Amino acid sequence: MNERLAQGDFVHSVWVAASLLAAVVAVVLAWSGWRRERAARGRMVTLLAMERAPRRWRAGPEFGVRLRRWGPPLGIGCLGWALVGGIVGPAVGLACAYGVGRWLRTRKPDSTAAADEAARQLPLAADLLAACVSAGAGPREAAEAVGESLGGPVGDRLVSTAAALRLGGEPVETWGRFGEIPGASDLARCLERAGSTGAPAAEPVARLADRLRAERARQAAARAGRAQALITAPVGLCFLPAFLAVGVAPVVIGLATGLLRGN
Repeated sequence: MNERLAQGDFVHSVWVAASLLAAVVAVVLAWSGWRRERAARGRMVTLLAMERAPRRWRAGPEFGVRLRRWGPPLGIGCLGWALVGGIVGPAVGLACAYGVGRWLRTRKPDSTAAADEAARQLPLAADLLAACVSAGAGPREAAEAVGESLGGPVGDRLVSTAAALRLGGEPVETWGRFGEIPGASDLARCLERAGSTGAPAAEPVARLADRLRAERARQAAARAGRAQALITAPVGLCFLPAFLAVGVAPVVIGLATGLLRGN
């Protein structure tokens, strides 16, 4: 009987260790795949302006995609099953796997970060574009030079816009895609008008850069105000016990003592 119990404990320990290893491997694979996909999205526009590289054969790309999609839910489900055990273990494992899978499908990891980075880069990009245009470059050449030197979401979109214009894309539609960046619609219209009609763009783009910088400063001040308001409540809660102990408690104790003595 003791041998059977020892054997069962050994099997359970092995199962827990294997589940932990599977969960760690699944998380690492999902994280590395997410990083590779993010880097690929960031460099996709640059590839449009380069010659197509010879396609290399890779073993099982679909398997890697499926592993990154289903690995974390299965690993977490096995971990929950192994840790809980018994009859409830499978139900807990399925619930954990479903929750992790749903979270992975609905999350958007880099949308907010990309929007903040684009808002930070826009004033600098407008200044650089104004400098290039005032030096005699056209809007397409200025977009290509600034995009290659700037990088990031705004730089990548500028490189993509310059590549599309060089390939004969419609200026209104091409610059309109650049204007989809929050706050860049006026800049896109100004550059599109300068490229189509030859209107001078250095002064308007410089004014847009000043306006974008001022808007950025106002947003930073508003965020600082909101952060200050949010910090006030926790600080007040931290000082509340001291206020009650030093200010309110002695008054209440004194009144209660006087009433008791009077009775």
